[in-house]
Amino acid sequence: MSRTDEPTDEHWLDPEIVRPYVMTRGRTEPTRGKFDLISLAVAVGGPPGPDAGLDPEHLSIIRLCRAPLSVAEIAAHLDLPAGTVRVLLGDLFDKGFVTVQEPQPEVDMQDEKMYRAVLDGLRSL
Repeated sequence: MSRTDEPTDEHWLDPEIVRPYVMTRGRTEPTRGKFDLISLAVAVGGPPGPDAGLDPEHLSIIRLCRAPLSVAEIAAHLDLPAGTVRVLLGDLFDKGFVTVQEPQPEVDMQDEKMYRAVLDGLRSL
C-alpha cells in the first residue's frame, strides 16, 4: 500500500453515515415496534414543549405527521435513511407523541380455508 492509498480521516468521516448515527445515538433499531416502510405514523396531542427532550429531527417528524404518513414518506421528506426514521419514530412512540398503524397481513397464511379456496379457484379454470 503506497502512501497515497492510505485512508485519511476524511475518508472515515462520511457525513452520509455519521449524521444518522449521531441522530440515533448509535442505535440501529427502535426500542419497540417494527415500523415497516408502509407503517403509518400520525402525531397525537399538541406540539411538545421545550422540556420534552426532543431533537430537531423528532420535531420535524411530529410536524410532518399531523396527517398520517408512511415511514417511507417521512424518510423521503426528511432525506434520511428509513432505518434512522424508524429509530426516531420509536422514540416518539415511546414518549406518546405519535401512534403507528402497522400494516395488517391480507391473509393468514396458516389458514387452510384460504388454500382450499385457491385450489378450488384453480380447478375451476
